[in-house]
Amino acid sequence: MKVALIGAVVAWAAVATSVMSQETVQFGTVVELYTSQGCSSCPPADEYLRDLAQRPGVIALSLHVDYWDYIGWTDSFGQARFTDRQKAYARAEGSRTIYTPQMIVGGQSRIEGVNPEAVDRALTDQPAPALQLRLDRQGDRLTVTADPLAQAAGPLRVQLVRYIPRTQVMIEAGENAGRLVDYTNVVTSWSLMGEWDGKTPLALTAEVTGPEAVVVILQVEGPGQILAAAATR
Repeated sequence: MKVALIGAVVAWAAVATSVMSQETVQFGTVVELYTSQGCSSCPPADEYLRDLAQRPGVIALSLHVDYWDYIGWTDSFGQARFTDRQKAYARAEGSRTIYTPQMIVGGQSRIEGVNPEAVDRALTDQPAPALQLRLDRQGDRLTVTADPLAQAAGPLRVQLVRYIPRTQVMIEAGENAGRLVDYTNVVTSWSLMGEWDGKTPLALTAEVTGPEAVVVILQVEGPGQILAAAATR
């Protein structure tokens, strides 16, 4: 009787652990917001991103650019690499123009300003994920795995993103002087884990120190279409 009971408890614990592990990983379409603390048109977009982040099936990320800093307020989250990424999206479409705020859905749809209808259309039009990324975070070590693609679309970029889920900033100068702004899913780093041809099983590991949340994004070079994304705390 004791053996049976212990076995039942062990089996239940294994199921519970599996469920908990699954619940810690979120899959969805990536929405990138390019924003700035120095842009007077951006706070409504920052607020809208907060709402988007609550939607199932959406991974909403806020990337702060640095080209508004000249007005008189240096964005505390602004990075030149995020400006470069936004410019790369424009070049991929043959455009020389970038905007703030601007949202990019799934690595393809570029939407200027705050336009919920356009974002909804873009989310609806997104194809089903080509694969499911599997994330396993054990302490400071992250393992990313996936099965081969039915049709290889390589070379594909496997990218590691870290972000702060919530923060507030009192802006003291520039166009938003005197405003206390809430920010959601503020990206602190965006790096390349590796490249994948899609023909063989994917298996990569990375060190993920610190409390920031983690997103892994599989994207066609360009930057182009995002084929899959997963997030975990």
